[in-house]
Amino acid sequence: MTTTLSPVDDVFTGPNLNITLTCPDCKTYPPDLIERFSEGDIVCGSCGLVLSDRVVDTRSEWRTFSNDDQNGDDPSRVGDAGNPLLDNENLSTMISSSPDTLKAGRELSRAQQRSFIDRKDNHLASAFAKISQMCDGYQLPKIVQDGSKEVYKLVYEERALRGKSQESIMAAAIFIGCRKAQVPRSFKEIWALTNVPKKEIGKVFKIMNRLLQEKASTNPNAFDLVEDNMQTTQTSAEDLIRRCCNNLGLSTQITNAAEYIARRCTELGVLAGRSPTTIAATVIYMTNLIFGADLQSSKIADKTGVSEGTIKTSYRVMLEHKKDLIDPTWNDQTQPEI
Repeated sequence: MTTTLSPVDDVFTGPNLNITLTCPDCKTYPPDLIERFSEGDIVCGSCGLVLSDRVVDTRSEWRTFSNDDQNGDDPSRVGDAGNPLLDNENLSTMISSSPDTLKAGRELSRAQQRSFIDRKDNHLASAFAKISQMCDGYQLPKIVQDGSKEVYKLVYEERALRGKSQESIMAAAIFIGCRKAQVPRSFKEIWALTNVPKKEIGKVFKIMNRLLQEKASTNPNAFDLVEDNMQTTQTSAEDLIRRCCNNLGLSTQITNAAEYIARRCTELGVLAGRSPTTIAATVIYMTNLIFGADLQSSKIADKTGVSEGTIKTSYRVMLEHKKDLIDPTWNDQTQPEI
């Protein structure tokens, strides 16, 4: 006995594949549609109208791209983000050993400890941690930390630095990182941060600066964080004044005036040969006298690390060029006796 289907049973209930999604504005056929997975939208490529939103990205979320040795196949979809400052960017395995471990396990652990790559990465990781700790203690921005770490990685194995302590290399790297980021710091401030003598920081800095220049001339593409905006000139007093004035709680008017006087000192060669810290302290002292601020020289000496005698001796030299250093529009007051 045969049964025949009714017309109701022949109705197709699936999606109609003949319907094409087109833009209602430009009505271009075939439609120029762009799937923007980052926003989850389908956008018309001709007029930019958003036709659909909340599109689910069904592509694979690959985490690593080291497919050179796998003939284009990269099945790794998990793992830690790569660190450009370390040579080994993949996850590492630590083989531990204990008195109860089998002989084969102990031998594997010793073989791993003898691995040069693991040793090198462990040394760099510990050095980077110390650099980050020191920079955080002085509230230096992250760009200084990254620049200091890359400088340290580039030069710490050089033969010219054999015999230099790890702390002195870190201190010089931080000093170079500050110059690169245009966050000037003096040798005295780096010494207070790292407890490395200023002379030692200066010696290591000269060696490292020469090594970096040689590397830049040999391979310009070897730098990622250090090459751009590298400040090669010496830290000037004008760079230090604003931070010193902030530490002393001075007003914006006095700070701007002090920067102007420091700039004029550089242009005229006044106090030439003295350290930038001495010039900055003397300029702040002179500016406070000009504007009648109630600030003792002892407090300036305490914040800048320059003795009162040095400040007043330099002030006598600046007083001889007073007319050339100050702006005539300022309401100048009579300078008191020293």
